[in-house]
Amino acid sequence: MATARLESLHMIERACWLELGHAAQDRAHPWRVMTLATVDRDRADARSVVIRDVEEAARRLIFYTDARSAKIAQMHAHPRATLVGWWPKPGWQLRLSVTLSVQTSGLDVSSRWARVKLSPSAQDYLAALPPGTPVERFQPERGSREHFAVVTAQIDEMDWLELHENGHRRARLAGDASTWLTP
Repeated sequence: MATARLESLHMIERACWLELGHAAQDRAHPWRVMTLATVDRDRADARSVVIRDVEEAARRLIFYTDARSAKIAQMHAHPRATLVGWWPKPGWQLRLSVTLSVQTSGLDVSSRWARVKLSPSAQDYLAALPPGTPVERFQPERGSREHFAVVTAQIDEMDWLELHENGHRRARLAGDASTWLTP
């Protein structure tokens, strides 16, 4: 990204999508790992997720999880959630209001598993027990691929905030409906 301060809403939105795309490919990008906030009964629940793919034309982000994790039940009960990323260098916070959907079978899941299964991250989805299960000690035993889930985050709204020494700026980014907001 250029170091010059972007002035138009269109340029800012375009830069956000470009950087989200980079984040899905670059392990060192600050937006690669975002915070996902969901609802757990009567309180918020947040955790980090790794952005694996970006589908800009469809306004979607993709991440993977274990289908037995607590967040899956939360997503089914309350599919609306928020993803938050922070990028220190330009001072950008990106909050994404999203609607989540989960797939555990089908061609898309199988093709994504085929890319993941030979990587070290495949172990994240092969635990014999569900995530968060109390154990007396680490158990290296592995289960099967049946717990691999693909989560699609359909972006309903983007809220961009820039913290800058020459003044903070904030915008709601939605193509032709984008607008400046009070920071």
